[in-house]
Amino acid sequence: MSESPKVLILLGSASDEELMRPCWEQLRELGVPYEARVASAHRTPDLVRELVSSARKRGIQVIIAGAGMAAHLAGAVAALTTLPVIAVPLAGSPLGGLDALLSSVQMPPGVPVATVAINGARNAGVLAAQILALSDEDLASRLQALRDTQAAKILAARIGN
Repeated sequence: MSESPKVLILLGSASDEELMRPCWEQLRELGVPYEARVASAHRTPDLVRELVSSARKRGIQVIIAGAGMAAHLAGAVAALTTLPVIAVPLAGSPLGGLDALLSSVQMPPGVPVATVAINGARNAGVLAAQILALSDEDLASRLQALRDTQAAKILAARIGN
């Protein structure tokens, strides 16, 4: 995509790539420019701070953070910006992602993190696009086309025949 990124996708670890791939695939399908980076809130906090603090001036409007285990990445990001932050809790721990889910949704007042389902990377991409579509009618039309396609697949499904 030649346009500057509007969505910053942060992965807490390179091992999260497979689970997060549906996020950028969805954004690409909708024509939303994005940037994806590996940056750990615990192992590379300076990189996280640099990416987040420069995001707005680089044209980023939404940040998606995917991480497993305690999943503090989205919360750490939300503490550094007023841009919308979407957490993707990833199943990678003995708790199956429940720990990541709870740490993402249990944010203190005034520091919200929107959170999708465990391993819900595709929905994070859709949610980011919906936020951007508030000021982009072309993107809103592409989102409606996506919904129409989903509905058509359901209506065309035949079972038990």
